[in-house]
Amino acid sequence: MKSLILDSTITLLMILAITCTIGPAPLAAQEQETALDRQVREFLDSHQRVWRDMNVPAVDGQKLYDIIVEHGYTRAVEIGTSTGHSGIWIAWALSKTGGRLITIDIDERRHNQAVAFFEEAGLSEYIDARLADAHELVPRLEGPFDFVFSDADKDWYTRYFEWMLPKLEVGGCFTAHNVRQSSGRYGGRGRGGRRGTGAFVQALLATEGLDTTFHTSGGGLSVSFKLPPGVF
Repeated sequence: MKSLILDSTITLLMILAITCTIGPAPLAAQEQETALDRQVREFLDSHQRVWRDMNVPAVDGQKLYDIIVEHGYTRAVEIGTSTGHSGIWIAWALSKTGGRLITIDIDERRHNQAVAFFEEAGLSEYIDARLADAHELVPRLEGPFDFVFSDADKDWYTRYFEWMLPKLEVGGCFTAHNVRQSSGRYGGRGRGGRRGTGAFVQALLATEGLDTTFHTSGGGLSVSFKLPPGVF
C-alpha cells in the first residue's frame, strides 16, 4: 500500500513539473472566436466564387493574415484593392493587432464593390479605402508603416517598392503578389518606364538590409523583411 501511494505521489509530482515547464498555451491558442471572426468567416465562405477580378486566392490571403498577426503589425498599406479579397484578410488580421489598413485602387467600380464587401464583412472600421491613382498617392503617403502589400500594375512594382521602403519600419514587411524569383512572366514596359516583376525581383535581391523569400503557392508571393542596420 505504501509503495502504491508513493508511486502515485511521484506520478503526480511529475505531471505538475511537466505542466509548469510547458506553461500556459500561447496567446493565439487561448483566443476564442469572436463575433467578428464568425462574421468574417461566414462572409468569406459565402463569397468563395466571387474573387475573380484580379484578387488573391485564399491561400495568399491566409499568408498575409498570418504575417501580420505573428509580427503584430498595425500600420498597413495595400496598393491595388481590386474588389477587396486581400484587404479583408489584411484587415481581419489588423482587427487582432489593433491596426488599420490604407488600401488604394484607381477603378471606381472595383473600389465601390470593395467598400461594400468591407462593410458586409464587418471590417470597415479597420480600413481606409481610397479611390486614387497609386502613381500619385503612394509617393505622398506619410509613414511610417510596418506592412505593405503590392498587387497593382506589375510594371510599377519597382517604383512602389522604392517609394515605400524608406517609410517601412525596421522589422516591417514588404509583400508583393504574382511574383516568383525565376519568372519574368509579368514583365513588360509601361508608362513608368520600368520592367515588370522581373526587374522588381532584381531590385529586391540587390537591396541590402532585406530578408526575402518567395512563396510559390497561390499566385506567387514575395515576402521581404527589413532588417536592422548591421544585421545583413
